Amino acid sequence: LQLVESGGGLVQPGGSLRLSCSTSQFALDVYAITWLRQAPGKEREGISCITSGDGSTTNYVDSVKGRFTISRDNAKNTVYLQMNNLKPEDTAVYFCAAENAYYTKTYCRYGPDGMDYWGKGTLVTVSS
Repeated sequence: LQLVESGGGLVQPGGSLRLSCSTSQFALDVYAITWLRQAPGKEREGISCITSGDGSTTNYVDSVKGRFTISRDNAKNTVYLQMNNLKPEDTAVYFCAAENAYYTKTYCRYGPDGMDYWGKGTLVTVSS
């Protein structure tokens, strides 16, 4: 079972992109979803997550807080990451991951350990 990311591409500094995370194989609404990224030569890091169900809790690391917004549309079985005011240091492969545990209605984690399902990633390049 796998997630599918889309929406990456080349964007100029200050620009915006919206990433999507979806699957046709299972329902995402029972899963907390985490967005992670891996820049060249660096470890994969979690940057944002959203709890399962109505997604009432969202978390962001400091480097993206105020610029990125995570949301979910369970009717479309999709989780989004809206990225605004992109910077060259945001250049990375972006992954989404899903976790289903007793706590994921109220708490989500940045991973990468403990995630149940992963996507293969989408490349985001921020450059002029």
